[in-house]
Amino acid sequence: MPVEQMMARWAQRPLPCSLEQALGQFSDYQQLARTLNITLRAPPPEPTTCCGKGCNGCVWEGFYGATQFWLEDAQEALLRAATQNGSETP
Repeated sequence: MPVEQMMARWAQRPLPCSLEQALGQFSDYQQLARTLNITLRAPPPEPTTCCGKGCNGCVWEGFYGATQFWLEDAQEALLRAATQNGSETP
């Protein structure tokens, strides 16, 4: 499948709202990056300091904000690589 089509499909996914979803999306993008022979920067680490009280400005809110930025940045890098290398993935 052409990378552009794959990325368009992934871009339609809702932003992750659980750690499992975020880790799955990180994995998908990193796997495609390996296929295209590029390295993406490390995804944001999961928080370790949440107290579980539902604080305003919770560390998880920061994590999901960083996750959104990472996914957008990764999409740009992957599309750039696909354009330079040809767009078919194995």
